[in-house]
Amino acid sequence: MADTSFLDWPFLDDHHRTLARDLEAWCIAEQLADRHSDEDIDGQCRALVRLLGAGGWLRYCVPAPWGLLDTLDVRSLSLIRETLARHNGLADFVFAMQGLGSGTISLFGSASQRAAYLPGVADGSRIAAFALTELDSGSDVAAMTTSAKRSGNGWAIDGAKTYISNGGIADHYVLFARTGEAPGAKGISAFVVDAETPGLSIAERIQVTAPHPLATIQFDSMQLPTEALIGEVGRGFVQAMATLDVFRTTVGAAALGFARRALDEATMRAQGRMLFGSPLASNAVVESQLGEMALSIDAAALLIYRAGWTRDVLCRRPTREAAMAKLFATEAAQRVVDTAVQLHGGLGVVHGHIVESLYREVRALRIYEGASEVQRMVIARQHLASAA
Repeated sequence: MADTSFLDWPFLDDHHRTLARDLEAWCIAEQLADRHSDEDIDGQCRALVRLLGAGGWLRYCVPAPWGLLDTLDVRSLSLIRETLARHNGLADFVFAMQGLGSGTISLFGSASQRAAYLPGVADGSRIAAFALTELDSGSDVAAMTTSAKRSGNGWAIDGAKTYISNGGIADHYVLFARTGEAPGAKGISAFVVDAETPGLSIAERIQVTAPHPLATIQFDSMQLPTEALIGEVGRGFVQAMATLDVFRTTVGAAALGFARRALDEATMRAQGRMLFGSPLASNAVVESQLGEMALSIDAAALLIYRAGWTRDVLCRRPTREAAMAKLFATEAAQRVVDTAVQLHGGLGVVHGHIVESLYREVRALRIYEGASEVQRMVIARQHLASAA
């Protein structure tokens, strides 16, 4: 039922249109929408990674020769996240983390690092994670305290990361730690860490509103070889921001997928629910609500695919465009889903109903990969810089 007219927009190419239609058919054939459950989330994630790998969709998370494209294509990633989120929020999460958890390797890794990690990400045999956030340095990445100190022919890591998606089930982590070449952002480096490395432990599994594998990870004198360093020492902050610039737009796309599903459900509810002898859809207030939902969805889609086009076609770093897309789409999706819950009445808050699940799924998107408040700051600073 979801509107697909956006596929004809000039921001997208023919291969994007084919991708969207092929993935939609695959989701239906695999009955992805029927896989919603709060039981054994770890097991479900592992199964979904294998399923998406077997379907070939994870090959969009990495560049050729292991991926289908020469580079990470933001529009393809966004189309996949939007479609998966509309069918199954956990499938979207799994896909997103395969991309984010390997993105720094794809963009900055050595040939040997890419060869060692990206094939498994692409075929679903390896689960990836991105370890950036700390308890006291969420939005302020430069304030991180996890340290990496020279030790013999390698590095010794001490500290902790928290709210790490795929924490506890990942096969490797892209870890950011302070190497101290300079204060603040200029003294951070990136490393790739195998999950079984001695000194790495899962300190806590974190339960959240919409169940996902999430953990606090502890590092106690963890020894890494020299070749674990990704790219140049002291470039970790730049690498993290570049990775997030690719995937931040796709967070908006996931929100868009949730919003589209919410509008579909709300529309069916309004057409089928009778109120005082007439369909709910004939009520002027409900018509207005549906109109606002449809408007928000199209506006979000325009911002998302403009941001992708800016990076993919214009080859510009889309800091401003990605921030706008992420901010507007996630905030709009929250309103759309909330309206869908309201239109379902008591049914909308029954645990396990699709709109109740969407309500839990959509909330975190306004926080992770740059909270809404931070996105407003980014947009303002970009605006002021251009006006100077």
